[in-house]
Amino acid sequence: MAQDDLLDLLGTDSLTKSYSTASFKSTRVINGHSIENVAHGVLDFRISHRMGFVNEGVSNFFGLDQATIRLGLDYGITDRIMVGIGRSSYQKTLDGLVKYKLLKQCDAGCSMPVTLVLVATTAMTTLSAEQVPWYGEGRQDYLTHRLSYNFQAVLGRKFSDDFSFQLSPGLVHRNLVATEAERNDLLNVGFGGRAKVSKRVAITGEYFYVLPDQGPRDPFHNSLALGVDIETGGHVFQLQFTNSTGMFERAFITETTGDFFNGDIHFGFNISRVFTIYDPKAKARRKAAEQVK
Repeated sequence: MAQDDLLDLLGTDSLTKSYSTASFKSTRVINGHSIENVAHGVLDFRISHRMGFVNEGVSNFFGLDQATIRLGLDYGITDRIMVGIGRSSYQKTLDGLVKYKLLKQCDAGCSMPVTLVLVATTAMTTLSAEQVPWYGEGRQDYLTHRLSYNFQAVLGRKFSDDFSFQLSPGLVHRNLVATEAERNDLLNVGFGGRAKVSKRVAITGEYFYVLPDQGPRDPFHNSLALGVDIETGGHVFQLQFTNSTGMFERAFITETTGDFFNGDIHFGFNISRVFTIYDPKAKARRKAAEQVK
C-alpha cells in the first residue's frame, strides 16, 4: 500500500518516457535527410527518380524523355544508428552514409524538446577521367580525387501531429575542384518541413542555402524542392518538384544548375519499401508466450 501511495504522488509520467515518432514519414524529406531513422533490424529499399526539366517543352515531352535514378539500401543497426549505400546514374556515383540519432524529442517523462541527428556521407564518381567535370587537362586520375564528403547536424521538432520542422547546418568537402578559385569546403544550411493534410497525405518542402563568399558559384543555384508524401501501408510514395538533378549531398547541395523560378524544374518521385530483416523483440515475445503456457 505504501508503494502504491508513493506512485500516486510521483505520477506515472515520472516513471515512463514517451518519445515523439513519425515527425516525417521517411528518412528523407525529399532529397535531404530528415530526423527519422529506420528501426532496428529494418531494411529500407529506396528508388529515387528525376525526369528532365519541364521547361524543355514538347521536344523532350516536358522532361519525361530523360531520367536520373538512384537506388539505395538503408539499414537500422539499432534504433539510433542507420547505415546505407546507394548508386546514382548522375555521374555514375556510389555513395554511403552513417546516421546517428543523438537526441530524441520527448513527449512525457523527460524534457528533451527536439531531435538531433548527425549524418556523415561520402560519394565517389566512377566516370572515366575524361568525363569528370572537375578534372583539368593533365591532371592525374587518383581515386581520392573522385571522393567527396558531407557532414550534417539535423535538428528538428514535431510541433504537433500535423506539423514538423527541421534545420540542418552542414559542410560539403570535395577532395578536388576544377580551379584554384573554388573552395574544397562549402558551408551550407538546410531547412525542411512537413504539413499533414490527411491521415496518409502530407505536403513537404526543403531548401539548401550555400553560404556566400565561398568562391565562385556560377552556374550553380541553391536546391529547392516541394513535394507530396503518400503513405500506403509498407510503402511511402513521394512526389516532388525540384531544381536538383543529383540525389546525394554533393550533387544537390553544390551542383544544382537549375533555376527553379525560371522553369528549370524536375518532376520526380521516391518510393520507399521497408522489410523487417531482424526483429529484436521476437525473442522476448517468445519467452513471454512460453511463460504464459
